[in-house]
Amino acid sequence: MSAFKQFNSKDVIVTPFKTNKSFTFIGAHQFTGSNVGIDRFIGRNTPPTDQITSETVTGQISSIPERLVYDSIKHLYYSNFLLDASGSNVNTASFNNDGTITGPPTTTNYYNYLSSDLVPRREFPTQSDALIGVISIPSKLFGEYIKPGTFSYEEEGTLITDDGEGNLFDSLGNQLGNIIYEHGIAIVTVENTGSYESLYGQAIYGTDLYGDSGGFPSFLTSSDVTCSFESTLTLNEAQYSVRIRENEFQYSLNPTLITGSNINSNTYYDFATGSYFTPYITTVGMYNDNYDLLAVAKLAKPLPVSQFTDTTIMVNLDMF
Repeated sequence: MSAFKQFNSKDVIVTPFKTNKSFTFIGAHQFTGSNVGIDRFIGRNTPPTDQITSETVTGQISSIPERLVYDSIKHLYYSNFLLDASGSNVNTASFNNDGTITGPPTTTNYYNYLSSDLVPRREFPTQSDALIGVISIPSKLFGEYIKPGTFSYEEEGTLITDDGEGNLFDSLGNQLGNIIYEHGIAIVTVENTGSYESLYGQAIYGTDLYGDSGGFPSFLTSSDVTCSFESTLTLNEAQYSVRIRENEFQYSLNPTLITGSNINSNTYYDFATGSYFTPYITTVGMYNDNYDLLAVAKLAKPLPVSQFTDTTIMVNLDMF
């Protein structure tokens, strides 16, 4: 049998907390699986054409023109870093004493989804036919964002990891690009030279990561790949304080305590009416306003209701 009591606002505390889950995918067949969907793209700096359907497309799951991949990444993440790897200064106007304005009336900087308060380092190739590589992880896997410091991508013996500040490095410490944690986008930026030299220094990959001088394809089409990371999702823990005062629920609703065959007689056995008799709580049910049962909390062992002090049961419920 049940006894009901209404919660007050002070009885409920909702606390958000971050949760993480590790993922590891091995092989191109896992990347393109219907329950995964990790795609890889080539972006190329080419002039726009009148017929977009005739442009070279890229992607193993989705087919997108290489030019659009390049332009989208450039606009979203590198528009402030085309002149300076640390970011261009914002252009501001000067307000003169005579009421006139000198200089540009508006700013020209964009929001590029920086991952750190440290001085950023984002370099982007802008020469004709420049190439970039993009690894796209769907939000159904990473949740709100990829946990910084957990991303790694290995292909044909070359390992790429993030430093927790939005930068990608190889195992020798050479910076290869950037990662946008909240979008699940890893970007490898390289110069289009014969050996594909990194923009960031002396990392020359030749026939290793990026293939031969013919181009990027092995980086994005190889089946010998591994990608791992941790997702991040915010859960809300609702803590309900079930408070039973010393003068509440001091009698049992168990029908077996009623004498005779008529359960409506309200006549209890003698042992159930003595001052020493104490009801026990075994289960706490959570109901909505329509008395629909939503959740059940089972106590580890029956708990006697005190006749002298308030009894409090704390129920924790995790929810999205």
